[in-house]
Amino acid sequence: MIVRIMGEGQYQLADEKLDQLNLVDTDLEKAVSAGRRGFKTTFAALLAFVRAGDKVPDTELHDSDAILPPGDSTLAEMRELISGDGLIAG
Repeated sequence: MIVRIMGEGQYQLADEKLDQLNLVDTDLEKAVSAGRRGFKTTFAALLAFVRAGDKVPDTELHDSDAILPPGDSTLAEMRELISGDGLIAG
């Protein structure tokens, strides 16, 4: 699975990490839906999870399975981006 963090690049995650990724994404969706200011901590955890994958060299370009907003996104921006499936579909 390839995940892009906007303004940062792409990361390759093993397919078996998808369930864990979806759990972190669900936590973020709940935090944003509740309007908790602490969503930043949950979002940082999601980004850290993705960054723990293998960085795709900037010289390579792959279709992304998911695209995450930059780490400095606001609660209002996150509300606009999160659908009923969170940021990560699946």
